[in-house]
Amino acid sequence: MRRIYRWHTVEGGGTEHLALDLSLDGIVAEGVVVGPVTGVLFEGEPFGCIYRVRCDPDWRVRELALRVGGGPSLALAADGEGHWTDGAGAPLPALDGCIDVDLACSPFTNTLPIRRLGEALRERQAIRVAFIAFPGLELKAWPQLYTRLDAGRYLFESPEHDFRAEIETDEDGLVLRYPGLFTRRGA
Repeated sequence: MRRIYRWHTVEGGGTEHLALDLSLDGIVAEGVVVGPVTGVLFEGEPFGCIYRVRCDPDWRVRELALRVGGGPSLALAADGEGHWTDGAGAPLPALDGCIDVDLACSPFTNTLPIRRLGEALRERQAIRVAFIAFPGLELKAWPQLYTRLDAGRYLFESPEHDFRAEIETDEDGLVLRYPGLFTRRGA
């Protein structure tokens, strides 16, 4: 089943178009992002990128490929248990323990831990994510916290930045509103 989503940034004129394919074999998300000129998560440069995230049926990231128009590209593979390799197959031990990715330019990647952790989010869950900054694609492991507040509302915390936000999602765990950052349009 294919679903299409679009988000806009609250500031800076950014937008994202996402095609999400769900099947018994897993999940494939393909997105196009036109990044804002300004914004708290960005380095102040306009950019455009395409990405593809493939997850297994349990929403564990298995592959990520992304490319910034006129800039760098990145390919990663994961075993779903917290071990990563780069596009050439070299291990990335700095990402050990990360199951999810967080693309700073996309609210979709908040869906990954929300769907993967499910009912466990009734209690605060500390995770590590492979965080990717834009437009330079700097990669690092970052701690994050997720807590389900009620149906369709999650508290997201980034201790590295002393940042908290109450994210609103639809029944499938896809972001509807990420205060100060993203708002979903249409389907």
